Amino acid sequence: MTTTAPTRPVRVLAAPRDRHEEILTPAALDFVGRLAAAFGERRQWLLKERRRQAVRLATGSPLDFPVATASVRADRTWRVAPPAPGLTDRRVEITGPPERRTAVNALNSGARVWMADFEDATAPTWDNIVGGQLVLLDAIERRLDFTTPEGKEYRLGDDLATIMVRPRGWHLDEEHLELDGRPVPASLVDFGLYFFHCAQRQIDAGHGPYFYLPKLENHYEARLWNDVFVLAQELLGIPRGTVRATVLIETITAAFQMEEILHELREHSAGLNAGRWDYLFSLIKTFGHRTDFLLPDRAKVTMTAPFLRAYTDLLVRTCHRRGAHAIGGMAAQVPSRDPSAHEAALATVRLDKEREAEDGFDGSWVAHPGLVPVCRAAFDDVLGDRPEQLGRTRDDVETTAADLLSVRRISGPPTEEGVRTNIAVSLRYFDAWLRGQGAVALGGLMEDAATAEIARVQIWQWLRHRVIDRESVLLVLDEELAGLGAEYPWAALDEVRELFERTALAAELPQFFTPEAYTRHLVRTTATERRA
Repeated sequence: MTTTAPTRPVRVLAAPRDRHEEILTPAALDFVGRLAAAFGERRQWLLKERRRQAVRLATGSPLDFPVATASVRADRTWRVAPPAPGLTDRRVEITGPPERRTAVNALNSGARVWMADFEDATAPTWDNIVGGQLVLLDAIERRLDFTTPEGKEYRLGDDLATIMVRPRGWHLDEEHLELDGRPVPASLVDFGLYFFHCAQRQIDAGHGPYFYLPKLENHYEARLWNDVFVLAQELLGIPRGTVRATVLIETITAAFQMEEILHELREHSAGLNAGRWDYLFSLIKTFGHRTDFLLPDRAKVTMTAPFLRAYTDLLVRTCHRRGAHAIGGMAAQVPSRDPSAHEAALATVRLDKEREAEDGFDGSWVAHPGLVPVCRAAFDDVLGDRPEQLGRTRDDVETTAADLLSVRRISGPPTEEGVRTNIAVSLRYFDAWLRGQGAVALGGLMEDAATAEIARVQIWQWLRHRVIDRESVLLVLDEELAGLGAEYPWAALDEVRELFERTALAAELPQFFTPEAYTRHLVRTTATERRA
């Protein structure tokens, strides 16, 4: 592993804001620069390999469990590291952006873990990124208390959730930081700034630097993260193995390499998580050209679908045979003021969490503090006083490649309501994201970028296979844009339309909506700084 030092300092290409100097210190930027210098080229090679793999799968190459790593899967002796302090019991985890109010509510919610999400739940404006780092620093220093202009007080309690941080994915850049003339990888910015400022503080507090890793597509990308952890610990004099990371299995290719991913990260592993919407998004991106992967309305693709059951059963079996936590998917419902709607939402969450607990998961995700008691009760009924159920190795599970790819069993055309819902959700989320908001309550659900991704790629898939026509989509697009403008007169309708047309209606499907939209709309650098 190379430890190349940067040839020049990391340059900040954005105007200074209040308290930014607390995060963007010369030492912190040097640390981020060392990580970027050591791993930037390897990251670029892996992104090129993603594109090559996408072409291979689109042109007929089969997707299967890798032959080259069969020995890793066959070896029954290896295990991941034991649970780290604060991660022994994870029966309820709450997620959300690292914003002050959200952070206080999440940390006080009664959940065992709060995942501070720089990825799907954060629109990556520079203020949001640096501000999120300040929120984490303030939370650890217990100075996050504040009062709103309306007089509502937010105070940290005594029993706080353990913090885990989800950095942005490998595919994203941070264009407000530059090293040797190039943007710094966003994942290394989010990881590096948090690790530099908070790793030792978390250790001193009895926990440690813990992370969630998004969008991995294979075990080589997990190996890259493991090497980042090793170097980061070495540079700051932190014992090797202190870092813990849970990997989200939210791409179809990663589902075929779960054991290999755990193996690469085993000294730093904190298990795997089932990322639902991103998994379906990945499935369409990978096989959307095939008619046997034509998905119906999102609402009809539940976790009881055979191919999704195969995925979650395999995840639990893989984790437990290696001593790793298996964490279930998101409950995104937002409690309603309408009593009947509220009870219906809680009933849906209860059934979902009861199924996960009975299937062997050790915990699960919620998006709102009001769902914590429901999730906790479902897992309490199964776990009792035990912190997890690693002893349930699910030896009954035998999952084949065909099982993971058996989408045709629920394949079908969309409904008019499904088409309209996908367009409406995409537009409303894009509008919020362009204004700097990454987590949005829509239709009784807390939505993030993963929802917008699955919504827009479904429209693309349905158009490709001509189960809907372009004229009908454009008609609904006009109607929903008009509705959005009436509800939010300040909405940038032209930008929202352009983003939807570019990412959902183009002949070639963009892999993500975020990279180009970020560069076009969220990057704010000055000419003076660029010339400096």
